[in-house]
Amino acid sequence: MQAYRFALDPGAVQEKALRSHCGAARAAYNWAVSWVSASWWQRKAEASYGVPDDQLTEWRTWSLPTLRKAFNQAKHIDCRFADWWEENSKEAYSTGLANAAAAFDNYAKSKQGKRKGKRVGMPRRKSKHTARLACRFTTGTIRVEPDRRHVTLPRLGTSRTHESTRKLQRRIANGTARVLSATVRFERGRWFCSFQVEVSKKARTAARPGVVVGVDLGVKCLAVMADSAGEVQYVPNPAHYDGALRHLRRLARRVSRRQGPDRRTGCKPSRRWAIANAERNRVHHRVANLRQDGLHKLTTEITGEYATVVVEDLNVAGMLRNRRLARKIADAGFAEIRRQITYKSGWAGGETVVAKRWYPSSKPARTAAW
Repeated sequence: MQAYRFALDPGAVQEKALRSHCGAARAAYNWAVSWVSASWWQRKAEASYGVPDDQLTEWRTWSLPTLRKAFNQAKHIDCRFADWWEENSKEAYSTGLANAAAAFDNYAKSKQGKRKGKRVGMPRRKSKHTARLACRFTTGTIRVEPDRRHVTLPRLGTSRTHESTRKLQRRIANGTARVLSATVRFERGRWFCSFQVEVSKKARTAARPGVVVGVDLGVKCLAVMADSAGEVQYVPNPAHYDGALRHLRRLARRVSRRQGPDRRTGCKPSRRWAIANAERNRVHHRVANLRQDGLHKLTTEITGEYATVVVEDLNVAGMLRNRRLARKIADAGFAEIRRQITYKSGWAGGETVVAKRWYPSSKPARTAAW
């Protein structure tokens, strides 16, 4: 399984349709959360009145088939959906219902202690002001056009891509790839389309299959790599955010001098505030893109050269509590490096070994080979 993501250049009509589908997914999610939690609160209220347990309102399950059946019945009579639900693909509503079912599953597993990580609370409704715009398509016409400049999605039609789709279209034409689903998402100021693809690849081997490398992550040097052959490499930290910090501070001061939005008073942002805020966001987006590009190049080089890669089990969440180093640690992307090395090693037929958190890796990495 592999994902291919392409930036889109939708027109005004297509962008309106994209926002409508993403809004429909959010509306379906909010409906499912309210529908399930309503029975919980009703049972709690009835129990406080002294109603026997066998006479309480029945639990409403959050399985995806149950939510779909209940929503298909409610969308025809509920005033929140009756007038406009036909304008969007059924996949938009299915996306919201699937997300709600997954959210309730995570909440139940976390409460039972079956889920790792921080405790997950009960799902809450999403606001249209802060919710991320995303919609997933699993059925219908999902196609990468042969001209390598357009993609076709259900109900949205054919959209032009900002970049060439030759990497995916070439595999589809050769019969070595099959598109399973597509997800449209708005992030970093533009629309993206991600295809989940089942790919048939030839077995690959690393350039140095018999050499083991240990990767020690840091702030001053992004990575110190010491291999079993006795070679030590230092990868400097590009510090993209620090390089743009002075520019960002100047733009942030400009934004603060404009009349921005205020929900308490209902004040709408001025046109000059919107222009200044968009300019500031473009710098943030550029920093994120540079960081992502640099991390992909680094991890691809490591997994392409070494068959066995040893990484640290860092407590990144705890390290971010250090107010002196939090910005530099977040800019380095420790967790993203480990995630990319893990799945790219599998693509190259290699192995990723996770060292224990309390293993003293920094000194050995600087003095001798692993």
